[in-house]
Amino acid sequence: MAGSGRRPEHRGPPELFYDEAEARKYTQNSRVVEIQSQMSERAVELLGLPEDRPCLLLDVGCGSGLSGDYISEEGHYWIGMDISPAMLDVAVEREVEGDLLLADVGHGIPFRPGMFDGCISISAVQWLCNADKKSHSPPKRLYRFFSTLYTALARGSRAVLQLYPENSEQLELITAQAMRAGFTGGMVVDYPNSAKAKKFFLCLFVGTSGTLPKGLGTECASEEPHQAKFTNERTRFRNVKGKSVKKSRDWILEKKERRRRQGKEVRADTKYTGRKRRPHF
Repeated sequence: MAGSGRRPEHRGPPELFYDEAEARKYTQNSRVVEIQSQMSERAVELLGLPEDRPCLLLDVGCGSGLSGDYISEEGHYWIGMDISPAMLDVAVEREVEGDLLLADVGHGIPFRPGMFDGCISISAVQWLCNADKKSHSPPKRLYRFFSTLYTALARGSRAVLQLYPENSEQLELITAQAMRAGFTGGMVVDYPNSAKAKKFFLCLFVGTSGTLPKGLGTECASEEPHQAKFTNERTRFRNVKGKSVKKSRDWILEKKERRRRQGKEVRADTKYTGRKRRPHF
């Protein structure tokens, strides 16, 4: 189930794809680490955790612990589940701060009721839509996962699951099983008009119907789909498609926005923000 922080391009079971060599390769890939960190930061932000106390979080598909590193940096505790022994071995070698459990989440979440203050998952839940064995039924495995996750989460908490759906049918299947298990909420889509920066976060509420957060970059969406309109303040989202997000002006401004929402002091945006300096000779 290991979340690698990138769109999966394989169809085999994750415990076979992520062997020792692949696990090390992904964990040492700076691009993967950066993407994983960004998505983990966004997922934790969408959890809406209280600021006055540390929380205990569940990381589904924790892999080698890259997303757990961000949770630890924020002062929270975590337990990670993953189906890949190779990925968990790398997490142990990296001496991550969370506790680790080798398990197939399609069999359910094996923790006592109300144990967790929240749950995140990065690039993992779509694996449950694959029937890797004859005995696998994706709807049943998804329902088993969501129903036991619902039980393991405290009332009023949230689960934020970043995923890469292959198509709309897969997205509907995942969402339907979550709602059937008792969750409320829905899909938060960041940068819906960008092929490269677009990200899906299934934001689920336990016991209460909260207000679904807005996706990043949705300000640029027009009510008239074929005539997108932008104000001067929001044109930064227009050119994300087809460009590398990392270190670009869009990437920098997005990160600064997140910092501001967290109450951190951030320098004001100017026309020089994100501008590359000319080399000096």
